[in-house]
Amino acid sequence: MTGARTVTLATADRGDVTLPEPAWCSGHTHHDPLTLAADLVHSGPETSLAFRNTELFAAGLVQHPRAAIDATPELGSRATGVSVYPLGETLGPITLYELAAALDGYADRLRDLADQLAALTRNTG
Repeated sequence: MTGARTVTLATADRGDVTLPEPAWCSGHTHHDPLTLAADLVHSGPETSLAFRNTELFAAGLVQHPRAAIDATPELGSRATGVSVYPLGETLGPITLYELAAALDGYADRLRDLADQLAALTRNTG
């Protein structure tokens, strides 16, 4: 039987801190040893939306296991959430569904604009 995965990270205020590491965590290759223990973060792989080599959105699982707040992900708590760039917020499931719905609506509006542009192009060509 395999034990739970752990990681030990150096911190500026608590020295080495050993934490349970979730299976979805991608590791801590960019960890800064000057990080405070309350600011330690587990991050999962990102999913991104890019268009013409420009990243428009990126999102991935995050958790702050030593955060002082143990409430909702939106508050940077110990609860797992999804960090969204460029929004700069960590979202819980309900808010993430709301963002997805807003993006669906925006995609519909872009298709409407494409239809209008196509019609204008046909009429002026």
